[in-house]
Formats: sequence, structure tokens, C-alpha cells
Amino acid sequence: MGSAATYRPFRRLWAWGLALLVVSSVWLGLKPAAAAAENYNRENLVMADFAGKDLTPDDFTKANMRQADLNHAIAAGVRFFATNLEAANLEGTDLRFAVLDSARLVNASLKDALLEGAFAMNADFRGADITGADFTDVLLRSDAQNLLCQTASGTNPITGQETRDTLMCP
Repeated sequence: MGSAATYRPFRRLWAWGLALLVVSSVWLGLKPAAAAAENYNRENLVMADFAGKDLTPDDFTKANMRQADLNHAIAAGVRFFATNLEAANLEGTDLRFAVLDSARLVNASLKDALLEGAFAMNADFRGADITGADFTDVLLRSDAQNLLCQTASGTNPITGQETRDTLMCP
């Protein structure tokens, strides 16, 4: 067996290696790994509170989010495929490039929401409040676009775009 003095160089080397790793990660600007995405697929989230939260990596495919509060949430690129968002509060929510295909947004509040580039084919917007929402480059069926144009009004406070213009209403 060796004496304690024999192991000191190894401990010192290990300490220097750890210090070098910490300093180099700070110097290189390395950041901890991003939070893992939450998977809410098919979950019952009736009246759930997601207000003001960053939902960016999350997936809500086929979830029941009736009357959920997503007001001013960041949901850019989030999947809401076939999600029930009936009477949900999406006021001021960032839904840019979100997947809303086959989503049910009946009587939902999309007031001042950002939907730029979202995919909303087959989405049901009946009775939705879209005052001030920005629909720039949103993929919609023509019947959904016509329905939305019937009530479209307002200006988005972030982009400055008129809702009717972003929907290309006549």
C-alpha cells in the first residue's frame, strides 16, 4: 500500500482538471442543457393554468385544454394537433409556427395573439375572438379564412399589423 503522499499528485491533478473544466465552460459560454420537453399528449388539462409560461418545447397533441388559461404564454412551435382549446384564453399568446391542425378553438380568446406561420388547417375557429391577432402566413382552409374575416378587427400591439390585412380579407 502506498502512503497518503503518493496520492497527493493525483488529487492535485484531479482538482486542476475540474477547475480547468469549469473555467473553460464559463469562458466558452457553455450553458446547461435545455429543459426537457413536457409531453401532455392526450392529457385532461381542463381549466389548467399555463398563463405566462414558456411552453416552447412542449407537446399537447390531442389534449383536452377546454377553458385553459394560456394568456401571454410563449408557445412558439408548440404542437396543439387535434387539441381541444374550446373557450381557452390565448390572449397575447405567442403561437408563431405552432401546429394547430385540427385544433378546436371554438369560443377561444385569441385577442392580440401572434400566429405568424402557424399551421391551422382544419382548425375550428367558430366564435373565437381574434381582435388584434396577427395571422401573417398562417395556413388556413379558405372556409376558415372567410369565417375569420367576418369578425376580424383590430391591430396587433406587437407587430402593428391589422388583423384583416394579415388574413388577406377582401
